[in-house]
Amino acid sequence: MAGRAFIAIVGHDPDLEREDGAANVLRGLGAEVSTLDLWDEPHRLFHDEESTPRALIVEALDRPDLAIAALRALRREPRLENVGALLAVRATQVARIEPSSGFDDFVLVPYVPAELYARIRLLEWRRSEFATEERMKVGNIVIDRAAHEVLLDGASVALTAKEFALLAYLAERRGKVVSRDELLRRVWGTRYEGGARTVDIHVRRLRAKLGSALPLATLRGSGYKLDTNVPGPAARSAREGTGQEPRRGPRPSGEAPHEETAAAEPRPAKAPRARAPSEPAPPRKSPSRLEPAAPGERAR
Repeated sequence: MAGRAFIAIVGHDPDLEREDGAANVLRGLGAEVSTLDLWDEPHRLFHDEESTPRALIVEALDRPDLAIAALRALRREPRLENVGALLAVRATQVARIEPSSGFDDFVLVPYVPAELYARIRLLEWRRSEFATEERMKVGNIVIDRAAHEVLLDGASVALTAKEFALLAYLAERRGKVVSRDELLRRVWGTRYEGGARTVDIHVRRLRAKLGSALPLATLRGSGYKLDTNVPGPAARSAREGTGQEPRRGPRPSGEAPHEETAAAEPRPAKAPRARAPSEPAPPRKSPSRLEPAAPGERAR
């Protein structure tokens, strides 16, 4: 069937079609499914070029370690790169699930049909993106212009008026390079007398509040671009786990920095070295003829 949307189910081939497996449960709910053995080539999930995967379920059961290896192989297929992934395990294996495994969520086996379907719908919501006059969704970030509110994974994020306006404009221009001058005109207005550093400071604050969920790239010498490809959970976990930003190369000579930089903090003064009791005191320096003697000191 051309252009069909299906749910991909990957697992141990003899267990894929069992009565209480995900394939039969979802078929009973009216969903289109496509199954694949753990070690088969991912392209075999697609029956035609126009098929679109809605979600990816890896039935690990008692071997979550195999599921992680299988997911890495599945992600090499471009059509599965940005599809939400669900890990299916037995209750005894929950403690073995690694947060950095790359899966968006997990579900317990045996399945509760309503729960399984709800988790798939949640995956689709997290990966979906939309833009209307009142609301925009970028990855896990929802920008509600009517309520003047930003939600990250369903939780409200406190932004100032300018931070909100900056984020909303970047989302409107998503996928396009926006210069600092354009941002100053559209967000701060033509009468604003500040410079490009104002934009950089507000971008830094947005990144601090939204973290790696904000796919905002800095293009040296050009401006900013809100990427269209939202980083997957594996990439976000790796970045958040290290707490480091990608390393940047050296700046060419003569080029002014575009990224905001924190003001240099003064170095603390060195404390005087403590003198050992047996160490003789240093000789006292006689005042120069050009320097007045200290009060109470007899001039020589």
